[in-house]
Amino acid sequence: VQLQASGGGSVQAGGSLRLSCAASGPTFSSYTYAMGWFRQAPGKDREFVAAIKRGGGSTFYADSVKGRFTISRDNAKNMVYLQMGSLKPEDTAVYFCTADQTFHNIVVVTPESRGQGTQVTVSS
Repeated sequence: VQLQASGGGSVQAGGSLRLSCAASGPTFSSYTYAMGWFRQAPGKDREFVAAIKRGGGSTFYADSVKGRFTISRDNAKNMVYLQMGSLKPEDTAVYFCTADQTFHNIVVVTPESRGQGTQVTVSS
């Protein structure tokens, strides 16, 4: 599975960004793969952000982003999105798109596949 993330950038605190991730590969199907996002700031461990189950419908968020971020997917296009709002400086990190046939692996940040990452910088 190949994952290509985009949409990162620089924004002021309180602003919004939308990340996108395109999934591809001969074995990938939106109906067999859960998808999600994790982030990693300099000098810090990977942090789970959000996950969405295969086919969509069920989502799960880290407490730190709950109510501010929304994960969604377009099954027909093999895309997953992360709408980020009310951004804070502590949201600054490289954000990685992930995919795995097991939802749990997305949540514990041990996914089968991950993309190259996209930088999000939030200034105060």
